[in-house]
Amino acid sequence: MSDDSLTIDVNGHALTLSAERAAYDPARQSLFVADVHLGKDAVFRARGIPVPAGSTGETLARLDRLIAAHRPQSLVFLGDLLHARESHAQDMLNALRRWRAGHRELHLLLVEGNHDRHAGALAAEFGVHTVAEPYRLGPWALCHHPQYVDHAYALAGHEHPVFRLASGFDSVRLPCFRFGDRAGVLPAFGAFTGGFEVSAGAARDSVYVIAENKVFPVKR
Repeated sequence: MSDDSLTIDVNGHALTLSAERAAYDPARQSLFVADVHLGKDAVFRARGIPVPAGSTGETLARLDRLIAAHRPQSLVFLGDLLHARESHAQDMLNALRRWRAGHRELHLLLVEGNHDRHAGALAAEFGVHTVAEPYRLGPWALCHHPQYVDHAYALAGHEHPVFRLASGFDSVRLPCFRFGDRAGVLPAFGAFTGGFEVSAGAARDSVYVIAENKVFPVKR
């Protein structure tokens, strides 16, 4: 385990949480990321909002680091790989094409999310196999929307969870993982995403925040 990760027990199975906002199942050599939202900056610019470019490159570089650290056989996107139809901008597709060329042996699986349906599928050259939720993989039910699945532990995204830590008059919102009895939610992976505060609704969940490139359990 590297300094930026923490391996925990989830329903009797090991899961390594990374400060890069991903989870890795060592038994199945599978890397899970949620809410990548590739091309979101291109979408904003196409709609007249002058945001800077570069989030796609940053997101793909973080994927590179995770793949180098864990050497997974498969990479599973828990929904919302793309942000919208305008995500198919040529600059984004070229960056993704270069990234894919460096990881030809890696199996890519997309559990379709709501943004993926609006954005439309990537071309076959990218080798992304799309499935509907829930998708069973060993003990997991892989989903985009948080839900309960019989006889499995659900791993999902969609919420972009963040947790507020407060001290005196100061507070900070940090990306987090949260795990309940039957389902867990991963933080948004994309470099250009917001967050939904789960502090109030996560009283009974195990919460792990990401700060200073490390993963910490929240003690309450």
